[in-house]
Amino acid sequence: MTTPQHPDLDDSVSWLDQPAHRDWLLRDARTQFDFFRASLRDGAGFHVLDLDGTALPDSVQQLHTTTRLIHSYALGKLAGFADCEAIIDQGMAYLWSHHRDSAHGGYHWALDGDEVADQRKLAYGHVFVLLAGASAKQAGHPDADRLIEDVSAALDRHFWEEDHGLFADEWNRDWTPFSDYRGMNANMHGVEALLTAHEATGREVYLDRAGRILDVFMGRIAPEHGWRLPEHYTQDWRIDRDYAGDPMFRPAGTTPGHSFELARLLLQYWDLRGRPATDAPGIARKVMEQALADAWDEARGGLIYTLDFDGRPAIRSRYWWPVTEAIGVLAAFLKFAPQATDEAWYRRLWSFADSHFIDHRRGGWFPEIDSDGKPTSIQFGGKPDIYHAIQAVLFPLAPGISRMSSSLAGA
Repeated sequence: MTTPQHPDLDDSVSWLDQPAHRDWLLRDARTQFDFFRASLRDGAGFHVLDLDGTALPDSVQQLHTTTRLIHSYALGKLAGFADCEAIIDQGMAYLWSHHRDSAHGGYHWALDGDEVADQRKLAYGHVFVLLAGASAKQAGHPDADRLIEDVSAALDRHFWEEDHGLFADEWNRDWTPFSDYRGMNANMHGVEALLTAHEATGREVYLDRAGRILDVFMGRIAPEHGWRLPEHYTQDWRIDRDYAGDPMFRPAGTTPGHSFELARLLLQYWDLRGRPATDAPGIARKVMEQALADAWDEARGGLIYTLDFDGRPAIRSRYWWPVTEAIGVLAAFLKFAPQATDEAWYRRLWSFADSHFIDHRRGGWFPEIDSDGKPTSIQFGGKPDIYHAIQAVLFPLAPGISRMSSSLAGA
């Protein structure tokens, strides 16, 4: 399994418009789908894969692993890649038979075989269930509607805070309070899931809620904080500047990778609204450009993981997923309002990913690199998922900036 390194291209034409670049993206997508098919377990659930594609010994499966595989292979099926159904079918069955809590409702965060390893009910996990159901529906899965209805009811009843227009974060298994933490990350992925659910079902409630979340973070918080986005909040949604949780999953300060994601999602929302005469594209551009300016590592290349509230580097580690998200939002701008700097950044990021993150020999992307730019395994064991990297290669191939599932099928 070998993906050729990126071909030389015509500098006078956007890479998005060059067949050689698009063919290369398709080849990388194919190798990713081929690599991650080894995630299938005999029986129920999925393996997490080592760098070489063998199963890691840890048998604990988290909710986002299950849901992201469903979503990714649904996109693959819609884009015309072969042999995607087995992952979708197994994931949908496992969500319903194992992750779903038949006693209390909602979905367990982590499982170990038939046992519950982590009983928490997390908004982050539940919005990914909605994303999986919505993508599976667009791919024609017969169980998608019941999953969408079930998880939407849980989100409505336990997570959505109507007064704030945002999702709360976490509960115990029986829906008693786990903490009063509030965070941007679950809400950002909530926007992703809500927009996809709207595209799949046509329901306005999903689009309306996505817009309310975006109004808070992109319409109010970003311009008040130098176009950066603080991650952590108190129960009444005030910025918690002292919060420092898990350095990987809830690091202090701001995370530029999330700025790229929210900027792209704002463009997707604006497009779904019919491109009204608002400043949504301008806000998205300011957030994207601030994150690029803050996070690009001039000495080593790549994107620094976290910043303090003034944009100074905090955690200097370089992971694959911020690069993929920056590629996604740049591809969106290149499709409808390109500037010369967008093309330059798009090429720079793809060149860096090509030389540092893409595993040309075995398929998939290395999740992290060390100070010398070589693959390492400090925070991540193996290749944790296909989700970020497959979207980086599929977003540029889709002709539009919203309704990616249907536009991929057309493309």
